[in-house]
Amino acid sequence: MKDISGKTAIVTGAASGIGLGIATALAEAGANVVMADIQKEGVEQAAHGLSGTNKRVMPVRIDVTQEQTVVDALAEAERNFGKLHIACNNAGVPMHGTRLVDVPPEDWAFVIGVNMWGIIHGIRHFVPAILKHGEEGHVVNTASVAGFQNRRGTDQGPYSMSKYAALSLTEALEHELADTRIGVSVLCPGPINTNIARGARNRPAHMGGPQVRATDEAVLAERLATIGLDPKQVGERVVDAIRTNTFYAFVGAVPADIIRARHRRIEEALNSRWVTHY
Repeated sequence: MKDISGKTAIVTGAASGIGLGIATALAEAGANVVMADIQKEGVEQAAHGLSGTNKRVMPVRIDVTQEQTVVDALAEAERNFGKLHIACNNAGVPMHGTRLVDVPPEDWAFVIGVNMWGIIHGIRHFVPAILKHGEEGHVVNTASVAGFQNRRGTDQGPYSMSKYAALSLTEALEHELADTRIGVSVLCPGPINTNIARGARNRPAHMGGPQVRATDEAVLAERLATIGLDPKQVGERVVDAIRTNTFYAFVGAVPADIIRARHRRIEEALNSRWVTHY
């Protein structure tokens, strides 16, 4: 999708961090951008900051765990800008620092609700909206380098699981849209300087309400601030992936040796006498 100018995009999780970086880069490329986030005031302030640069942006409140709010955000986008062309299913929350056996059910529900159901709802509603007008379009789902490996000692199993799922959903979506005019990308950032460490502060009431996990959040936040990439560069990566129709859109520091070692282990396991190939 070479020409983004004049097209309409929706970005979830757009009040801050990677979502704001994506929204900014798309707006600078000339797109109309619907900035969707669970933080109503935060996304309104972010949109106000962008609209001050003569960009066509519109804030909407969305809770990606709740399907109806996704439907409502899409309706608002189409009402204001007409056709939807680009969907960035980006909203995400962390789940680091707790061993699998100690993660409570409400935390599982939260990470699955945002990181997996957020993309599922986006696929169910944004993709048909792009398909129906027959013009070029693109879908970007935010996964992570955590979608390719589990790093020992980080206790981020729930997060990695959700990002593996994001990766798999996006690979399946690419297959299904192969004969259409819609491109597909999976965004795979390394550490980015965002406030995702405090993601549970926005946990909705139906999932147990806001939560602060001070120690875990402080460790993750310090790491991201120390080595994290500027979210604006992630936004530029997304725009480039859309223009070049790049599927695996890695950006930032990637644990390439760990990913390669995992893949080698899989390949070795395929050479078993118990396995036949097809």
